[in-house]
Amino acid sequence: MSFKERYGSRMSFLLYISNYIVPFILFYIIGYGLLSKVAVFHEFTEGAKDGFKVVMGIMPTIIGLMVAVGVLRASTSLDILASLLKPVTDLLRFPSELLPLVTIKSLSSSAANSLLIDIFKEHGPDSYLGRLSSIIMSCTETIFYTMSVYFVTAEVKKTRYTLHGAIFATIVGVIASTILTNLIFY
Repeated sequence: MSFKERYGSRMSFLLYISNYIVPFILFYIIGYGLLSKVAVFHEFTEGAKDGFKVVMGIMPTIIGLMVAVGVLRASTSLDILASLLKPVTDLLRFPSELLPLVTIKSLSSSAANSLLIDIFKEHGPDSYLGRLSSIIMSCTETIFYTMSVYFVTAEVKKTRYTLHGAIFATIVGVIASTILTNLIFY
């Protein structure tokens, strides 16, 4: 029995619901605000102004991260790093071709997505590297982007153990991705 035969009706129901859930929530919020005698449009514009201030506050950080990712991708430094660490990654049974993906993912998810597409083009999405890189993408986080956005917005000056914990969680995510890929697919 194929996936479509088994789950087709359930999937079509979920797709039907998902088309209407966002407008329903939007109308619910507006209706609740009107019933509560809140100036909904005024609150919306005030929230938009606050959001614009936040974006302007984090813009230098985002631009700096984009430039850093662009420099790393344009130079061959990530490929050099992968070739230098190949003996270590071979010992750990981790493909060194995915080191640039793991490195860039900690900085920028969109840049990591472009590396993922390159992996798919070169090796195929159903290959070992394609499957492993897909699972890595979903088991790791953009550490530096997330920290910079949240900490700049909240004006946090001392990050304490956040960076150490995030790097540890990323390493655990990569290890778990490798184990899961080997258990499920090979």
